[in-house]
Amino acid sequence: MLLVPVAKKVLDDAAARGTQVVLPEDVVAAAYPEERHRILTVPARRIPLALAGFDIGPATVMRFREALRDAGTVVWNGPMGMLEEPAFASGTAELAKIVADCSGFTVAAGGDTVAAIHRAGVADRLGYLSPSGAAFLEALEGRELPGVAALSAMTGLPLAETG
Repeated sequence: MLLVPVAKKVLDDAAARGTQVVLPEDVVAAAYPEERHRILTVPARRIPLALAGFDIGPATVMRFREALRDAGTVVWNGPMGMLEEPAFASGTAELAKIVADCSGFTVAAGGDTVAAIHRAGVADRLGYLSPSGAAFLEALEGRELPGVAALSAMTGLPLAETG
């Protein structure tokens, strides 16, 4: 529960800037990931106590499609569902196709995300794929990456400028 205050702050900051945050409307849920006989699509705000959300639902996919329709830049990090289980991988596959259809510059980061994009057959339609999600986000924040700093020190070449 430690992240609830952080999430509230993110939402408050976004609202103060007039930035819309699109959250899941529905989820694909089950009691546990291996359960195949009782998979339900339920509202994200009302997941039954005995179930857990393992993927985004079809209404959320449509919502994301609308939100990204005219995006100038899309940065995507992390799958939408539990990719190891086919029953919970379709939200990510659909989002991959949506991002690939964007007319703006598209970036996807993270090993699972990039693998899902390749499985969806749209990797060649995204602007940039980074297999390293955490390092990509740190670089995007402007942080010095230890590996890049070490290479710079070894070679004497300056770090790449960001921003």
